[in-house]
Amino acid sequence: MIVTTAPNPSDRAAEQAERLALELSAKPMLRRNLSVRKLVQMSGDGRLIVVTENEVRYYEGQSDSPLYFHPSMAFVRVKRLRKGEPDPLIALSGCQAGDYVVDCTAGFASDALVFSYAAGESGRIDAIESEAVICAIVREGLAAYRSTLEDVDAAMRRIRMIHGNHLDYLKSLPDRSVDIVYFDPMFRQPVHESSSMEPLRTIANMNELSEQSVAEAVRVARKTVLMKEHQASGEFARLGFERRHVNTSKIAYGVIQIGK
Repeated sequence: MIVTTAPNPSDRAAEQAERLALELSAKPMLRRNLSVRKLVQMSGDGRLIVVTENEVRYYEGQSDSPLYFHPSMAFVRVKRLRKGEPDPLIALSGCQAGDYVVDCTAGFASDALVFSYAAGESGRIDAIESEAVICAIVREGLAAYRSTLEDVDAAMRRIRMIHGNHLDYLKSLPDRSVDIVYFDPMFRQPVHESSSMEPLRTIANMNELSEQSVAEAVRVARKTVLMKEHQASGEFARLGFERRHVNTSKIAYGVIQIGK
């Protein structure tokens, strides 16, 4: 994998590219006048990261559509929360100001952002991501993205992205030390209308959620353990979650209430 910059980068972007290359064990390369397609060909494994002044973009293979951080529907959901409107995830989890939430499958941190806004300045959101490239792209995006709302940007900055295995992380936590544990594994049955997820599927961890991970989540949680899946998924029954449907959406949440 190669890490480079946009043409004529600032010192900040150049330093960021060097740091990411070291972190991801990639080859740093000056952009010069090389095209993205040429750099992908030169990379050896078809992978390229381009650091621009505004974002970090990931290219793989011959695709001209890069993967980069954006809050997407999470921004819409947070704006609804700002108006006092309910969000199904927050309602089912019982998330309140000051809560400590562990998002075990962070991905693009969309749900982590919703949790972060709901938990507020006194809350804590640890977002675990097993894939190093995704973790780096999202971490850099959360630190730099500017929306039109300062409180939403502040919620992004409060999310702590952690590269690692969620089972190992859960094992490291004491009993009843977290308010909410959340899982959003890549669906066994994709929601095909969700085209924004397709680029992510090429590098995301596709492993099914393990019974051991759920058991550890139940051990450390004080309030709830939740999982998001396709509403027709058999994962709810397999893993011991009570399936909750949300309106007519193809997505459902599974809930384990702690102490009930």
